[in-house]
Amino acid sequence: MKVTIVGAGNVGASCAEYIAVKRIASEVVLLDIKEGFAEGKALDLTQTATTLGFNTRITGVTNDYSKTSNSDVVIITSGIPRKPGMTREELIGINAGIVKSVAESILEHSPEAIIVVVSNPMDTMTYLALKETGLPKNRIIGMGGALDSSRFKTYLSKALDKPANDIQGMVIGGHGDTTMIPLTRLASYNGTPVSGHLSSEELDDVAAATMVGGATLTKLLGTSAWYAPGASVAYLVDSIINDQKRMIPCSVYLEGEYGETDICIGVPCIIGEDGVEGILDINLDEKEQEKFKKSAEAIRTMNEALSSNL
Repeated sequence: MKVTIVGAGNVGASCAEYIAVKRIASEVVLLDIKEGFAEGKALDLTQTATTLGFNTRITGVTNDYSKTSNSDVVIITSGIPRKPGMTREELIGINAGIVKSVAESILEHSPEAIIVVVSNPMDTMTYLALKETGLPKNRIIGMGGALDSSRFKTYLSKALDKPANDIQGMVIGGHGDTTMIPLTRLASYNGTPVSGHLSSEELDDVAAATMVGGATLTKLLGTSAWYAPGASVAYLVDSIINDQKRMIPCSVYLEGEYGETDICIGVPCIIGEDGVEGILDINLDEKEQEKFKKSAEAIRTMNEALSSNL
């Protein structure tokens, strides 16, 4: 199976590394517009194969989409990353044009590919990719919910002082500092509600930390994070390529689900070889429904800005 990653920066290179190390795909192509950059990343990663024990073939190319032909999954990470103090929304003018061009170029050579969107603002870029390509909605997936949920479980783990892998938790809604919805009510520790282990104030603190999780890292690093985003993409790609049918929160196109239409927003999905194979209704309570509605309204406001930025 073949995976193409467009954008060989920190996130793209981390995606390639995790996909290779976990032996998710037999071939990975890294593509970038900067001369020699993807080739260098690919060569560096390839030189870890014997020490890390993988046989995935990793190729780097400079803006040559013909080398991406017949990809099963294409990951779009290209675009400028956030800088300290910058919101995801402020990226829309620059990244919209990039994502549109990349999606068109990819489909010329891989018309059957499933596209995973990472570029920010992620929900709006996912919506853009869907509308511009005309692909069936199951083949365009925004990965933000997978990343936000991993951060949520990390903060729950810290609050509980328990292993993160013993914790289940999910974030839905928009992939933004004010639009994501950590579902504290449904989070659990080894099958028991976390509300039985943490106070409501502690859960509120966990939710707040989760919502600014990306901004916290941007402030610390001076740029966007890459390890957790790369791992989250690899986790999603694994479910597609190996037909894992995992339930993963992803930004997908809604047609009445959760009371919303004509929007891409994070909801729990079944992810398999056909991409989005189902959207699950998790019966939000009244407060959660209201938050979801407000999140959708905020995303629509960003979507409306697309026409003036393309």
